[in-house]
Amino acid sequence: MCRLLWQEWSPSWKFDDATFDRTAPSFDNPDFVPVVIHSYRVRYGNAPSDPRFDEIERRLATRPPITVPTVVLHGAEDAVTPSRLSADDLSRFPAGTQRRVVDGVGHFMPREKPGEVVDALLKVLG
Repeated sequence: MCRLLWQEWSPSWKFDDATFDRTAPSFDNPDFVPVVIHSYRVRYGNAPSDPRFDEIERRLATRPPITVPTVVLHGAEDAVTPSRLSADDLSRFPAGTQRRVVDGVGHFMPREKPGEVVDALLKVLG
């Protein structure tokens, strides 16, 4: 199932068996499926989140401005979190924030195009 999801989330990423096999042991966990399903249920409002994080969730719900230097990266082929930033969303970031949609990249940008991620980090940190 996870191999199929990787293929769907990053359709142009041609990972090999060795790459998948190095990650696969993390899926061999009795809590893996329930935790993942619950995560999506919470994300879409179909289950309660952990009450320990209620205060943080309340603060984030106000959509406070982001005040640190920022580069926003989106994989053009990301089937999980497609780029949806509106002008209003971008207005919450500091002046100079760059939004990049990276062609040929799906959901796993650091694995698929690590150079693009490093370049963005160097721009922010430089």
